[in-house]
Amino acid sequence: MRWRIFAVIAAGLLLAAGLVAVVVPRFGTDEVDRSQPPILQAVRDLSQYHAAAGEFQVVLDIENDVRYVPAALAGKRTLFVAAGSVNAYVDFGGLKDEALKVDQEKKTVALALPGARLDKPNLHQEKCYVFAQERGLWDRLTSLVETQDQQPFYVAAEQKIGDAAKESGILAKADDNTRSMLTGLLGALGYAVTFTDGD
Repeated sequence: MRWRIFAVIAAGLLLAAGLVAVVVPRFGTDEVDRSQPPILQAVRDLSQYHAAAGEFQVVLDIENDVRYVPAALAGKRTLFVAAGSVNAYVDFGGLKDEALKVDQEKKTVALALPGARLDKPNLHQEKCYVFAQERGLWDRLTSLVETQDQQPFYVAAEQKIGDAAKESGILAKADDNTRSMLTGLLGALGYAVTFTDGD
């Protein structure tokens, strides 16, 4: 009995999808953009030195199974390719007065430098896409009338790229680049610089 109900539903979905595929192209579609113009909500001063960046790519292999139902009937497995970048920066905004000690006579500067931090991963939308997908019969039928929500793939990709950035060594690179920048900048003014940990 259940199989008959399933067959009727499947036939109905196929018929509806066929009607949409035949009727819509004949009428054509028009796009009307009624979007509102962007509104500036806030302006803030930046005190961050972006000292390094990493480019990452990840291939997600995510399978959604339906319990007690064969994969040929329901369920799907998706390979999703995502690419993005992560910036490493040093924030000078929180430096206190005692973090900087200048000796005018000896021409030295001692700076308690805060450690580098990671920005939120920035996914490159044009490089994120579904590479391959296997779907059961039910999922193939529903895809004819429903658009697949790809948001979970983007969330998972962002998490994995963020985790990879923590292990990549770009934080150490950002620390080195910041020290080199300040050494060159203050050295051009005639000061020798020493650094201590400001965290």
